Amino acid sequence: MRARHIAAAATATLTLAVLSAPAAVSATAPAACGENGLTLRAQPSDDSEGVIGLSVRNDSDRACTVDVAPTVTYGDLDGAAQPRPATESGTYELAPHATAYAAVRSLAATDTDDQPPTVPSLRVAASPDQSGRGFQAMTLGAPTGIQVWEPVTTPWMASPARAERVIEDQTAGWFQA
Repeated sequence: MRARHIAAAATATLTLAVLSAPAAVSATAPAACGENGLTLRAQPSDDSEGVIGLSVRNDSDRACTVDVAPTVTYGDLDGAAQPRPATESGTYELAPHATAYAAVRSLAATDTDDQPPTVPSLRVAASPDQSGRGFQAMTLGAPTGIQVWEPVTTPWMASPARAERVIEDQTAGWFQA
């Protein structure tokens, strides 16, 4: 009889351990998007001075995920544009042939007499572990280079208009073109 109680207690303990363990990744959750299956674009905003619109399109026939926000780096400068609003790490799911949008602003208003660094290009990646695609300043409406001071980007969003509204809201009063 005592052996049955011990076995029942062990089974209950094992059941509780399994139920309270973190859930495993579902076999149906989309995998990370392969870099070769994505198209990245960047272009100056028609509506917001100093803002560059970004997009990433999933060219595959399967849903996949990219990082919650693009990784935007500038020439040979260290660091990347910071997501605004601040985001936790995570992913953004792209349906087959779907496009997501973000916006980036590269220049903060400064109270110093220092000139911000100017770079000839920026690089956009859908996830930090990807090399991304480079864009020349000239094609982004900055023929003399992109000035960089406290750059920020939005997370990926469903529409370019929403991304521009968010970057404007997040940088109102803090940034200049």
